Amino acid sequence: MKVKTSITLSKELLREIDARVEPQQRSRSEFIEEAVRAFLAQADRAALQAREAALLRRHAAALNAEMEDVLAYQVLP
Repeated sequence: MKVKTSITLSKELLREIDARVEPQQRSRSEFIEEAVRAFLAQADRAALQAREAALLRRHAAALNAEMEDVLAYQVLP
């Protein structure tokens, strides 16, 4: 379900949006909705990457020790 809303944009930004939607015969609303969805998806990916990086940092010592053990078995005689 779509809900009508009102936003305020600079003239410059509105000109840039219009320049991109007119050749594709899309509406400003479609363009802005797509841009917001892309922004939110990117923010979700960044949050996930931050959580994963924190998890790796928290367990770095154990993971490094395990990797050193694995690599020790791979050394050529």
